[in-house]
Amino acid sequence: MRAVRLHEHGAADVLNVEEIERPTPGPDELLLEVAAAGVNPVDTYFRDGSYEPVGLPFTPGVDVSGTVVETGEGVETFEAGDRVFGTGIGNGGAQGSYAEYATIPTDRVVHLPDDADLLEAGAAGVAAVTAWRALIDHADLEPAEYCLVHGGSGGVGHAAVQIAAAVSARVITTAAPEYHDRLEALGAETVLDYDRDDLADAVLEASDGGVDAILDHRLDDYLQFDADVAATGARVVGIGENSPDPGFSNDGVARSKDVTYTFMSMFNTPDLRVPLRGVAYLMETDALSIEVARSYDLESAADAQRDVMAESVFGKLVLEP
Repeated sequence: MRAVRLHEHGAADVLNVEEIERPTPGPDELLLEVAAAGVNPVDTYFRDGSYEPVGLPFTPGVDVSGTVVETGEGVETFEAGDRVFGTGIGNGGAQGSYAEYATIPTDRVVHLPDDADLLEAGAAGVAAVTAWRALIDHADLEPAEYCLVHGGSGGVGHAAVQIAAAVSARVITTAAPEYHDRLEALGAETVLDYDRDDLADAVLEASDGGVDAILDHRLDDYLQFDADVAATGARVVGIGENSPDPGFSNDGVARSKDVTYTFMSMFNTPDLRVPLRGVAYLMETDALSIEVARSYDLESAADAQRDVMAESVFGKLVLEP
């Protein structure tokens, strides 16, 4: 079979397509014919060595959708021909989806509804599960609450807008002007240009004085901003930053409102099947669609990894073997 491989850590040009033997599923694993593999920033961290992989050489890729070809020993809930999707990220994560075939443990994959698109599902894993964990598990988002999603056009952001709308929250998000109409179509009540000088005032006006839940992907830019626009008792969930040393210029604002901050990583998800099933349900009911900005073949995996770090796109990038 054809698979993207790397034999050393480095820049994207260490990725090359090779012919290797098709893997065999181990106990409690599935062998999938891969339909699509999401391209995520985390894939580049495994490639360049920022995150240490199990060993070299290896095939990258944590998000996957496809059809079950073979089941390993002990598998009872899946059979050949089932359409599935999932993500290998988690404690003891699995990789290998940049290939024509891949194995994945059964505790990182769920059945895909018949009407759901395999291409969208292949891109859903990291983005949609992160959004689900942030808003449902950590922020405890409730109907009619105001929810601010920073960067609504990104992979996690556009999934979060839809998940928040699905629980009947009132969604405020930020994005470049060319994406405003599309985000409104996905359920955002208010879409604001993140470059406007009066952004905090605009958020406060749109939320009747303060937001109840905030999803923040750039804590080094917005940690203080979040406190400034928060309502009393607000919950802020941080999922990332560009600089590892975010800080308040005035933490008294957060204390005066009893703001709760949670900094999360999808790696700590206790059972990935729980949010994956939630995502599958929303996809089945047309409450969630994963926007695929661009698709690449295996030979273009290096370009895809460069683009996911360098370009601003609406939604997700995927590989199709």
